[in-house]
Amino acid sequence: MNLSEYIINDIKPLNNTDKIGDIQVLFNQLTYSHIPIKNASNMYLGCMSETDAHCFDSRKDILEYAHALEGFFVRESTNWLDVLEAFAMNSTNIMPVLNAKNTYLGYYELNDIISLFNETPFFSEAGGILVIEKGLVDYSFSEVSQIVESNDGKLLGAFISKIENDIVQITLKIGNTGLNDIMQTFRRYSYNIVSGHEEDSYLQSLKERSEYLNKYLNM
Repeated sequence: MNLSEYIINDIKPLNNTDKIGDIQVLFNQLTYSHIPIKNASNMYLGCMSETDAHCFDSRKDILEYAHALEGFFVRESTNWLDVLEAFAMNSTNIMPVLNAKNTYLGYYELNDIISLFNETPFFSEAGGILVIEKGLVDYSFSEVSQIVESNDGKLLGAFISKIENDIVQITLKIGNTGLNDIMQTFRRYSYNIVSGHEEDSYLQSLKERSEYLNKYLNM
């Protein structure tokens, strides 16, 4: 997936010799969380956040607050998933892009990168969502794939959505079949079903048996 076509240059980096007031005005005009800053040699120095900018003296130069610059960026060759991770780790909606020689090329917008994620088969293809969990040392993706495919399912995507107390939670997108047989097979392999976005006949059966037992006990 080529990301170069998503590099934007609408907003040029401010110089560190510009006034804090300049960046405050820019933030008032834009919806970005950060603005890139460069020096007189056009070297990228980092980004200043809107929160910080509005706390500083508007009469002073940006370079007087160099300690507040956040040095995050990605390369033009960075994989889109790593770009998405960089956005999340830095709580930003703008991501500077540098080439191998550290030349500033422009920036990515968060919405553009998210749109790429939405175009992947995980979201665009028809299928059911299944969330399972198992011990951190007990699960394997090869086993998960085997369970899905042995029930004539097609695994469209999988990712670890949570790890807590040595329990790993895995979110699956499954196409080509219903989920009931797959869920029951996961249970036989000691996976806990957190949620299945399709009717779960196993749980429905347990519910019906429970209701029948309650009626019997209340006779």
